[in-house]
Amino acid sequence: MGYRVINGKLYSVEDFMQHQNIAPKNKETNNNFKEVLKKELNQKDSFVISNHAAERLKDRNITLNEGDMNKINEGINKANEKGANESLILYKDLVLIASIKNRTIITAMGKENGKENVFTNIDSVVLL
Repeated sequence: MGYRVINGKLYSVEDFMQHQNIAPKNKETNNNFKEVLKKELNQKDSFVISNHAAERLKDRNITLNEGDMNKINEGINKANEKGANESLILYKDLVLIASIKNRTIITAMGKENGKENVFTNIDSVVLL
């Protein structure tokens, strides 16, 4: 199970999918445009936290508030604007590895844990 962050609030992906309003496929083109527009707008306001990252945050008793989520989302948006694919995001005392294309936080750790690690397959670093 993954988590999705929308407008700074954390939702279970299962809850998100159950409560999502999806219009029937046989609606007019205008409704299809509205769906595509809504999806694109929501994409810039949300990201997913993988199970692995959520467990690591939980194990380290790290909680992120709405402001933290918004700031991390801004970092993902900035990396996306620059054409990044995989980024290391440094935020406060956190090190986050994110797939920018998928808008997913892959893993998380404290800065003190990241000092002795080598991060590969990233093409950018975002300092927040």
